[in-house]
Amino acid sequence: MSVQKYTTAKGTRWRVLFTTPDGTRTQKRGFLTKTAAKAWETKQASDILTGQWVSNSGGNSSLAELGDEWIKRKNYLKPSSMPPLTNAYWNHVRPKWGNTRIKDIRHSDIAAWVDGLTTLNGDRPLSATGKRYAHQVLSSILRDAVKDGLIPSNPAEGVTLPRKNKKQNTYLTAAQLHHFASQCGDHELLVLLLGYTGMRWGEAIALTGDDVNTVTRRISITKNAVWVNGHIKVGTPKTHENRTVPIPRFLARRVAEAAVGKGDCLLFPDSHGGYLPRPSSSSSNWFANAAKRAGVYPLTPHDLRHTAASLAVHTGANVKVIQRMLGHSSAVETLNRYADLFDSDLDEVAEKLDALARESGFA
Repeated sequence: MSVQKYTTAKGTRWRVLFTTPDGTRTQKRGFLTKTAAKAWETKQASDILTGQWVSNSGGNSSLAELGDEWIKRKNYLKPSSMPPLTNAYWNHVRPKWGNTRIKDIRHSDIAAWVDGLTTLNGDRPLSATGKRYAHQVLSSILRDAVKDGLIPSNPAEGVTLPRKNKKQNTYLTAAQLHHFASQCGDHELLVLLLGYTGMRWGEAIALTGDDVNTVTRRISITKNAVWVNGHIKVGTPKTHENRTVPIPRFLARRVAEAAVGKGDCLLFPDSHGGYLPRPSSSSSNWFANAAKRAGVYPLTPHDLRHTAASLAVHTGANVKVIQRMLGHSSAVETLNRYADLFDSDLDEVAEKLDALARESGFA
């Protein structure tokens, strides 16, 4: 950096020549005194060294300029993960903030915006999940702007977000699961596998005959088929990691028979040989009707995944085994999701500690 004097029609002025962190040579003009120029130079040098430097003009970029590029960069996400983000951006974030310069976006304004978000037709408040998605998108765009040195801090950080009402997990007993499956007709085997292995719906409908190993009684999960905007998208499992799940012995023969001659053909196709659609929340599909007949309505396919976790816990399986079976990214995720299933373990620990104390003569 250097400070130089120059002359204008209004008299002597001072400027600072400096190089930005990206190597651009630029200057700041118009200082009335050398002292003011030197003070500004010192501040810039300090900000560059500490990583706090912010471009003088970067904050003039509109949110839309950065946001449109941000959405394009998200093409690495799984197809099922994109719609919530794109909907939040195009329906809520861009209409409100698109023409706003990022340096003019204030924390209090964001807080008020989140609090007042409504559905598209404006007839009711947006759900807690919807508000959180909208805030997540705006915050992510602004976070990138901070990293690029366009603004000094992210005004979306620290905004109070509405709490999501956590849905109570539904767990079927083994008897309920078998009774429900018996009401599902041609889908009985699929339902039993979902309830005993914990496969996701998309993983189950993507299975082919080649994925079944009848010798080891294992199923290889390498694919996940999801419906996005009416079209099927086949990709890797949710965590991008392949895994195998065990087939209970009583189901092994039926699974083996179902896989005979299938090869790379779907194990559980629809009536036309294609991917079986996930039962909707409607009360008039085969899944819902079977649940009503079995006395377990309302029930969703994902509740069968919860059921598999519950049955595994009751067999005494440890959390790492359940994590691998369900394909969670970590045991922490498993514990957080199914903490209620492990409550009985606390009583068991207490009993064992009591027995240990008694054996040692301290009780």
